[in-house]
Amino acid sequence: MKLRFLGKNSTTGDCPTLYATDRDTYLVQGWRIYANDLLMRLEVPEGETAVEVPTELFEHLTEDGLPTGEIRRVEDPVMILTPGGTFVVQGRKVTDPEALARMEIPDYETVVEVPKTAITALLEEPRGADLQRRAQPAL
Repeated sequence: MKLRFLGKNSTTGDCPTLYATDRDTYLVQGWRIYANDLLMRLEVPEGETAVEVPTELFEHLTEDGLPTGEIRRVEDPVMILTPGGTFVVQGRKVTDPEALARMEIPDYETVVEVPKTAITALLEEPRGADLQRRAQPAL
């Protein structure tokens, strides 16, 4: 798998990062999810996982030629917005050793692969019931 770096959220240290691949997918490197209230909201199939990232990470989609990097819709299971204002992104867990070797991934982060079409669909204008919804805090 070939990777093309699109951007990250800081210039120092390890942090959530966005890559484009030669497989028409994006790799989203983000924080592992340990919060039980978030984990209980997710139905993660075998071979998939989820990461938490700042919403600003997707501004780097402009580096892939997209006119905007603003996520305007949130759609389960690909992405949910947390009460804290971050995105939880679900996708196939990246296990490709060559791809992982090219990334700096601390123990508290992991990487998911999401089809480009799934992410770019979230950039569309909101429509009716598809308006962005927020994750409800656990009671």
